[in-house]
Amino acid sequence: MIDLAYYTSEATTLLNSLIGIPSLSREEEAAADFLQNYIEETGIMTGRSGNNIWCISPMFDLNKPTILLNSHIDTVKPVNGWRKHPFTPKAENGKIYGLGSNDACASVVSLFQVYRHLSTTEQAYNLIFLASCEEEVSGKNGIESVLPQLPPIALGIVGEPTEMQPAIAEKGLMVVDVTAHGKAGHAARNEGDNAIYKVLEDIRWFRDYRFPKESPLLGPVKMSVTQINAGTQHNVIPDICTFVVDIRSNECYSNEELFNEISTHIKSEAKARSFRLNSSHIDAGHPFVRRAIQLGRVPFGSPTLSDQALMKFPSVKMGPGKSSRSHTADEYIMVSEIEEAIGLYIELLDGLVI
Repeated sequence: MIDLAYYTSEATTLLNSLIGIPSLSREEEAAADFLQNYIEETGIMTGRSGNNIWCISPMFDLNKPTILLNSHIDTVKPVNGWRKHPFTPKAENGKIYGLGSNDACASVVSLFQVYRHLSTTEQAYNLIFLASCEEEVSGKNGIESVLPQLPPIALGIVGEPTEMQPAIAEKGLMVVDVTAHGKAGHAARNEGDNAIYKVLEDIRWFRDYRFPKESPLLGPVKMSVTQINAGTQHNVIPDICTFVVDIRSNECYSNEELFNEISTHIKSEAKARSFRLNSSHIDAGHPFVRRAIQLGRVPFGSPTLSDQALMKFPSVKMGPGKSSRSHTADEYIMVSEIEEAIGLYIELLDGLVI
């Protein structure tokens, strides 16, 4: 029998402690120190690289596949509008308020309790728990730096607030900087070559173009011009105009394929900041997904980015909380959601064969 009340109590106690330690992206050291000490006080050995902490099940067997339980300890900065103190956990009406409570410390503490329970049982797989950093900024010192140090992974379970529904596909992200060059001149005379006018056709293309392949889960590729900059003063024709495009990819295209297609259509100079954050997906027939469906869960496609984008193996995004609470004032998680998550994770994983 699972002592769900015990594991829930342990999880909420740890959650309260983590909320009380500011852990903004790239500033997670204090939280990582605390979490590592907490884990080791339970008698579990840890590995550490930077501010990433992990545990490998003591019965590890290279002949078995390995499942990764992962979530992140970093948070965004507090937004305006908090009525409660973001770094002081507050319990109220079954909720725990605090920055990072929903995104994604509730997943961190739930998955660790699941690891504690399952790593002491005989399973057909190995188990690794990883609390990673820099997820909110897709930083290179986060999960991307740790995965090469771990054994090969067969399945990743990424804890993010999904109301414990399995996201079996996730949109990727590519940011493109576009630059047009003109020639400066006096605005009062008929001289110069206005760089703003040069980008108008390209901006219109980004607004109107539709990539032909649409995903049944994620829909079409979405392109949005989000920033534009040009000019130095009102009476000077601008000789340069730049704009930024936010591109959310589906699993039908790699980011490089999208960039190559974009480059054939626009006249301005384009440069992608990175191709790293591709869309991800897992087959709906995967044993984990099939078991989730049997337990009444509903697979879906997620529009938001997570560390799944940096995983080169099958992965599912699934965790307690609601995505709409993330990055908001007075962020909270419900204790009942943590209890549900621990119980459901164990029900999904105990005896699973992949």
